[in-house]
Amino acid sequence: MAVTPTTATPAKTQDIGALGKAQLASSYDTFLKLLTTQIQNQDPLSPLDSNQFTQQLVQMTGVQQQLYSNDLLKQLVSNTGTGMAQAVSVIGREVTADSAKATLSGGRANWSYNLGRDAASVKIEVLDSNGRTVAVSAPTNLKAGDQAFTWNGSDLTGLKRQDGGEYSLRITPTDASGATITSKVFQRGVVTGVEQSAGQSILSIGGTRVPWTAVTSVRQPA
Repeated sequence: MAVTPTTATPAKTQDIGALGKAQLASSYDTFLKLLTTQIQNQDPLSPLDSNQFTQQLVQMTGVQQQLYSNDLLKQLVSNTGTGMAQAVSVIGREVTADSAKATLSGGRANWSYNLGRDAASVKIEVLDSNGRTVAVSAPTNLKAGDQAFTWNGSDLTGLKRQDGGEYSLRITPTDASGATITSKVFQRGVVTGVEQSAGQSILSIGGTRVPWTAVTSVRQPA
C-alpha cells in the first residue's frame, strides 16, 4: 500500500519590523505618560530640563522613521525581486490577458473576443472611459471561437479620436432565436515593455497597458 508523503508546514516567522514598530509605539506611549506626569508634578522652583526630553523625542522619532524606511525598502525588494522579475520575463512573448480595455495608438485599437458557439448576429460597441458608445460594428465572421477586432478610431460622427485614449469593447452575440451567446473579450499580443505603477507590474501590449495579474497565458509568438 503506497503511503503519501506528508510535508511539514513551516512555522510562521515573526515579522521583526512589525514587532519593532509595536514595541516602539508602546515605549513612545509610556514615555509621553511619564513626561506628562513629571511635568504636572515638577517643582516650580526647579523645573525639568526640557532639552533632555527633546533629545529623547528626536531619537525615538528617528528610530520610527528608520522602521518605516525599512518597510518601504522591503516593498521595493518584493516588487523588483518577484512580480517585476516575472513580468520582465515575458517581454517579447505573446500573452493573453483578461482585459476588455485597449488604448488607441497609431489610429488603431485592437481587441480579441471569443464566441461560445456560432452566432446569427454580433453587435460590437466601442465605449469611452465614461461608458459612452463611440462606435458600433457588426462583424461578418460569426463562427464560434476566437476572433479579432480592430477599431480605426472613427466615432459615430465620423470624427477621428486622438491617440492615447483608453476604450473598452462590449459585444452582444445572439443566435437565430435571439438568445444571447456566451462570449468573452480579452487582449492578446506581444509584450513590448513592463513598468511599475502603484506597486503593480503593468505590461505594454501594442500600446495598451495591462496588469500583470490579468495575464492568463504566455507563449512564444508564432
